[in-house]
Amino acid sequence: MSMVGELAYFFGFQIKQRVDGIFISQEKYARNLVKKFGLEDAKAMRTPMSTTDRICMDENGTPAYPTLYRSMIGSLLYLTASQPDICYSVGLYARFQSAPKESHVKSVKRIIRYIKNTVNLGIWYAVSTSNVLAGYNDADWTGDADDRKSTSGGCFYLGTNLMSW
Repeated sequence: MSMVGELAYFFGFQIKQRVDGIFISQEKYARNLVKKFGLEDAKAMRTPMSTTDRICMDENGTPAYPTLYRSMIGSLLYLTASQPDICYSVGLYARFQSAPKESHVKSVKRIIRYIKNTVNLGIWYAVSTSNVLAGYNDADWTGDADDRKSTSGGCFYLGTNLMSW
């Protein structure tokens, strides 16, 4: 194996190497995702979720096409590798893959419209001499209105760099 040059693209990730660190993003993938679901002309959103929507199974709602919904969720899950800001909302709506409703599709499309506004976001790994590992987690207490289950999440930092979420 020989060194051809600096790594710039790897498994769909754009990699920008600088003296002070590395920036990893999925800008091309994010743009293609917005286009794939026909939302390139839709209004971009500033947040992935509305603070006023009640998230539930919506048993009386209009059934949605499950294959499309699963494709949207799967595409967004892949994008969470470089955009941890959408992890919570994508994970929340991933719960409804077995019986998605139109209300869920509308909410997932909002996440994609948010992606349209944040295609240039990614993860910055700064050069650091710190090797301190710090972990944080949080959970709501029976936050799911349908089955009273809790949702938890966490992240780990090595020095100042986010390593796992």
